[in-house]
Amino acid sequence: MNAAKLVRMRHDPRLRADVLSCDLILADGMSVVWASRLLGCPLPERIAGIDLMLGMLRRGNEGGYRVYCLGARDEVLDKAIARIRADYPNVNVVGRHNGYFTAQREIPILADILTTRPDILLVAMSSPRKERFVTGWSQYLPVPVCHGVGGSFDVLAGQVRRAPKGWQRIGLEWLYRVKEEPRRLWRRYLVTNSLFCGMILAALIRELPGRLTSAGYRKPA
Repeated sequence: MNAAKLVRMRHDPRLRADVLSCDLILADGMSVVWASRLLGCPLPERIAGIDLMLGMLRRGNEGGYRVYCLGARDEVLDKAIARIRADYPNVNVVGRHNGYFTAQREIPILADILTTRPDILLVAMSSPRKERFVTGWSQYLPVPVCHGVGGSFDVLAGQVRRAPKGWQRIGLEWLYRVKEEPRRLWRRYLVTNSLFCGMILAALIRELPGRLTSAGYRKPA
């Protein structure tokens, strides 16, 4: 969960339903963590999707997990899988498919996933496609863990550089991405971040009377 997805969920009921149907929803953005603190329901920490994926692969390397990789372009997928096999040699990548397929191709892909019996399905597609795929087919997916990893395969493949730790700690990973891809991202982040700030401000204003009351404030006669 990040600011962009929260903004989109306000206007996309299907995406909202898909996200809320997940067994586990984590904050993949410091803006979400900061907003939770401002609104009085603090989240414990930020857990980026790529960090969770790498943690799964480390655990999988210890346990010999079977992994299916779905998403990205074929050339990116090749490099990402090569990186997984090099860094986590005991992880068994049992299947793969790029993320550029039509609705008619979903059933054959689902059949391939079922045949390979993975322990983890990594879905590297953008929202709302990854949420719709996983939620739409969840009743037919006997996979212990389905994890939407967004653009993480691009990072594994070396196509995209991740922000340094310092940028991540102060919540400016989004700004680093804009610096790396200004033409593609500046407008998206400007609009999304403005709408997100507006949502948080509106929520704070709605909660203000209750906070004043709980603090002992009484309106003068």
